Amino acid sequence: MRKILVPTDFSENAMNALRYAVELFKYERCDFFILHAYADEVYDHNTVVSREIFDELKERVHKNSNIALEKTLSEIKNISPNPRHEYKLLSMFGSLIDEANDLVDKENMDILIMGTRGETNDRKLTFGSNTLQVLKYVKCPVLVVPSDCSYNAPKNILFPTNYQLPFKRRELKLFSTLTKSFRSIINFLYISNFDKLSIRQEDNKHFLKASLPNAELVFHQETAKDLTYAINQFIERNEIDFLVMVNSRRSYLENLLDRSTIDKIGLHIKIPFLVMQNLQRY
Repeated sequence: MRKILVPTDFSENAMNALRYAVELFKYERCDFFILHAYADEVYDHNTVVSREIFDELKERVHKNSNIALEKTLSEIKNISPNPRHEYKLLSMFGSLIDEANDLVDKENMDILIMGTRGETNDRKLTFGSNTLQVLKYVKCPVLVVPSDCSYNAPKNILFPTNYQLPFKRRELKLFSTLTKSFRSIINFLYISNFDKLSIRQEDNKHFLKASLPNAELVFHQETAKDLTYAINQFIERNEIDFLVMVNSRRSYLENLLDRSTIDKIGLHIKIPFLVMQNLQRY
């Protein structure tokens, strides 16, 4: 049984991500946890001047959250009445990051899926503040879905890597399941001025091959001064419809696939973006 966490702020962007999620996993038995974390709505409200008013507002927001969750559930069941899918509604007084991390640990979530932007929908930004925080700190694979992205099966996938990072077998298993379902082509892109791989790189490359036995793998190597530019150009030239990257926090020096790349690639990304977290999972 696949466990999937889908945060929502009840915006159209969030609903679009949920629609994408149920389509992406339509062939699998899944528990979808639809989460609304509402602490900021209460704390940031301009009428909060006393504890009594705060408690009243908190109760009102909680009730409205439950009503909106039920409406979301009704909508998604009408769109995708899939007997393989079960839904659990969660209305929680807390921050999105804290509640999402707690649920990931408690329920051993396989993946979190959300929109690139939320209710504010600032089109100058590809990623809203909540999405960026989730990408950086939630300890499970995160799939972000652009607001104007309609569902297409992920047939042509780009996976940029320097082969320096060890990969988590659990997360590659999830990735392998997806690619097998859709008979995807996975394009590994290595950007370097050096042709020969180190022993570490060779071992990590062989591990990738062994972990994705049923997928069609294509290995590319290019030279470029700017990694972000190279990735964006590869996406355009090869009609890529799904991007995968690894988020590592091992050191500030190892930044090829860390914060700077994730933030900068987001300036142009218009396709679903899966971030696999290179973190210890239990």
